[in-house]
Amino acid sequence: MTVAATDTPPGQCPQCWQHAYDKSIHRRLKPREDCPECVDHMRNGHPHIVRKKSSWW
Repeated sequence: MTVAATDTPPGQCPQCWQHAYDKSIHRRLKPREDCPECVDHMRNGHPHIVRKKSSWW
């Protein structure tokens, strides 16, 4: 199952969403090996979160 970044719900990080639902991304890792992209993302934050504009402002 491949989840494109366009399918990411508002307020969710596309990278986190894809890494959570597309298991082929982590298939190449050895047991107990951390994904370098995920580790970098956890350390540096979620820069690509798409926020839904608030309509009450």
